Amino acid sequence: MEQTEFLEKNIFTDLKNLNEGSEIDAVPYFSEDDFEIVLQRVEHFGIGVYTIESRLNGEVSEVAAHEDFKKKATDPKWYKKAFLTFKSRQPGLSYSATYKVSNKLLAKQNTIGDEELS
Repeated sequence: MEQTEFLEKNIFTDLKNLNEGSEIDAVPYFSEDDFEIVLQRVEHFGIGVYTIESRLNGEVSEVAAHEDFKKKATDPKWYKKAFLTFKSRQPGLSYSATYKVSNKLLAKQNTIGDEELS
């Protein structure tokens, strides 16, 4: 299983991608409520979040990176704080992020997938 497939199956499932159908930018964007769910799921799986980008009316509003907070990408403190800051400054934004699913987690999912096929 690749990272994109893992994210689609385990993180973005049942959420509305506001960027769907856009050929220019394949990065999924979510409403404030859906992105909060994304961050909860990311934390559950221990996935790294490198950057969070907020958009207003399709234009980039703000970007935050884990380095700005001097935290590891897998530390939920930084991305929760960044998200809270963004949404308190400007309600109604849409959000995206860059993620890193560990090879160990991908391998574990592949093993589970293989067992389901048996």
